[in-house]
Amino acid sequence: MTTQFKNVGLIGKLQDPHTAETCKNLINYLKTQSISIYIDNETAKLLETATLRVVNKEKLGEITDLIIVVGGDGSLLHTARLAVNYKTPIVGINRGRLGFLTDIKPSEIETKIAAILAGHYNPEQRFLLAAHLNHKSSCSALNDIVIASKDSAHMMEYEVYIDDCFMCSERADGIIIATPTGSTAYALSGGGPIVHPALNAIVVVPMFSHTLTSRPIVLPGDSKITIIIGEKTDVPAKLSIDGQVHCSLQPNDQVIIQKKPQTLTLLHPLDYDYFANVRSKLQWGKKLTSGESE
Repeated sequence: MTTQFKNVGLIGKLQDPHTAETCKNLINYLKTQSISIYIDNETAKLLETATLRVVNKEKLGEITDLIIVVGGDGSLLHTARLAVNYKTPIVGINRGRLGFLTDIKPSEIETKIAAILAGHYNPEQRFLLAAHLNHKSSCSALNDIVIASKDSAHMMEYEVYIDDCFMCSERADGIIIATPTGSTAYALSGGGPIVHPALNAIVVVPMFSHTLTSRPIVLPGDSKITIIIGEKTDVPAKLSIDGQVHCSLQPNDQVIIQKKPQTLTLLHPLDYDYFANVRSKLQWGKKLTSGESE
């Protein structure tokens, strides 16, 4: 088989006992295609790696043409932040729970992974958000950026500015800033809308605001969102990136959130159906049969 992907990286979900088996099956298949396989040093702990190239996870995006993630959406979120600056596409094999982003089953390695390697796939661009704390340190999120009280029993205060124009102030448990990709994650649990990933939009969802009229809002994707922690916030606050990276916030801290210039490329099988995926994961009603929903 001729493939455009000569160097493939592999990242596995360490906490899942079945990940090693799926990784071994994938590696055995890739070897039959004469593909150079690179595995990150953490995943290597799960496997016999004598014949594999083991590298630091941060290097995978730089030296590979494709990264295959064996795990759940959390594993792919982490990998996205490593790969996006190198424009390295990602494919996900689901070993998690929901699998909104990892849409290939372990049993489909020799069919759907084979088709993708042969160039038969649907590419999809997803944008990330970049958060800058006090105009200094920055980090990226594929799903969401959450600013919240560290103590769930106490509210915090903050101001929200859109493109440097004051929008509102709130007393709340916090606020969620989500991409379309993240609109089916934590933002959905907070009452936010589902936004199709093709839309250039950002979702802002207040968390348990102490105002009955506070509602989620959908903003243009190119908006600059500034959150300023209130001076009277007397409980510790935190900044959370995709639920994986955390840092503390202090009164008067500013968090500026904007769309990241680089986009992530996800590769889906040709039969990928966004609405079928959402319908399955969220248990929406199926097509009507004999006048009744299944």
